[in-house]
Amino acid sequence: MTATAPLTRSEAEVDMAALPTPTLAELARADGVEFILATFVDMTGRPCAKLVPVSAADELQYEGMGFAGYAAGLIGQDPQDSDLVVVPDLSSYTPLHFVKQGLGMVQCDPHVNGQPWPYAPRVALKNTLAKLAARGLRPMVGAEIEYFLVKSNEDGSIATADERDCSPHPCYDARGVTRMYEHLTSISEAMNSLGWGNYANDHEDGAGQFEQNFAYADAMTTADRVIVARYIITMLAAERGMTATFMPKPFTDRPGNGMHLHLSLWSGTRALFPDDDDARGLGLSEQAYAFIGGVLEHSSALLAFMAPTVNSYKRRNAQTSVSGATWSPRKATYGGNDRTHFIRVPDGNRIELRGGDGSGNPYLMMASVLEAGLDGIDRRVDPGDPCGPGEQPETAVELPATLLHATTALRQDEVVLASIGGDRAVGQYYAKAKEEEFLSWHNEVSQWELTSYLTHF
Repeated sequence: MTATAPLTRSEAEVDMAALPTPTLAELARADGVEFILATFVDMTGRPCAKLVPVSAADELQYEGMGFAGYAAGLIGQDPQDSDLVVVPDLSSYTPLHFVKQGLGMVQCDPHVNGQPWPYAPRVALKNTLAKLAARGLRPMVGAEIEYFLVKSNEDGSIATADERDCSPHPCYDARGVTRMYEHLTSISEAMNSLGWGNYANDHEDGAGQFEQNFAYADAMTTADRVIVARYIITMLAAERGMTATFMPKPFTDRPGNGMHLHLSLWSGTRALFPDDDDARGLGLSEQAYAFIGGVLEHSSALLAFMAPTVNSYKRRNAQTSVSGATWSPRKATYGGNDRTHFIRVPDGNRIELRGGDGSGNPYLMMASVLEAGLDGIDRRVDPGDPCGPGEQPETAVELPATLLHATTALRQDEVVLASIGGDRAVGQYYAKAKEEEFLSWHNEVSQWELTSYLTHF
């Protein structure tokens, strides 16, 4: 992320404001799209959609499309509730010919009885961005998406899709990248055809693990792109007989999948984080330090959104991995260009939030983090001096050890609890669901328990 922001889709549309706005049907037909996935995500980040023929695109755009919300997943509804009616955001329209010829996708905002539904993640992020915009603030975000390519064994276990990818130290391996050339280049070409600016594709630190980077943009554009990218990666991997998984920790002995966010605040075209006169030495402004202070102060509650699954904490709390590192912070610290911290500051233009993982819902992650940072700015929270390389002070906050600990922290943090749509009831609903998820796992007897206890007593 550099100090000069790229032109986003929404800004490009402003430049074209004098021209007639095309309808969804016109956009689709111009691209040769015949069917559109009208898509939204539930609070877990799972994409839900109906396949809409272009002949019904006007109905989708002007009347919306109905869904039984309770059946869709974790989105604040019971079986007796009124339908979710999704309304497409045309700025998110994306042709997907590289997945299926004639296919497109548009991200939608769920409504109930004519009102935006506060439990819908995209609606929640829109509310936070409107709050920031009212103060003249515009967040720019980049996302790093990590994933494994695996295959299923006959016994139901999984293995690396590339059998020759078995080194304990495979990071950046040129041969591993080359063996996955067709998959990686198909994703890169797809991203670039959409104007995302794919700039790197690399082998990550675990055998079978990859990362494909694209340029940063405004928060909503990046959140939408994370959802589309996961979909594209999953579908194109399946075409080659592989499963792409963003699960935080699919292998006990390997590093897990992170989803790091690179974030900066802007006012118009002016970046607010850089300051060449920074006495603390990281090149940041006082506003940036206050933002960092807010995120650190609320870090335990934020983990409920940044690391939202039982499996997240098997990645987060791993003592080590076969490569020698877990790349997952265990304390709420910040420092310079040091990947051991919860917040890394590579340069004065941005901060990197390293606590998130591949199971995170990008809309909820961004909304909660931005609200925490804004609270820090409002209260002028001092994060203290940055930590030195590898420094983990004893006084630093220990991050939650399990999903249950994270949900407890969420319930006790009024700022983060109300960060989703400004409604603490939404936060309470989410916390209850995550507690039930933890207890559902906890009630399953595992192989570890049989090994440890079956004949022990």
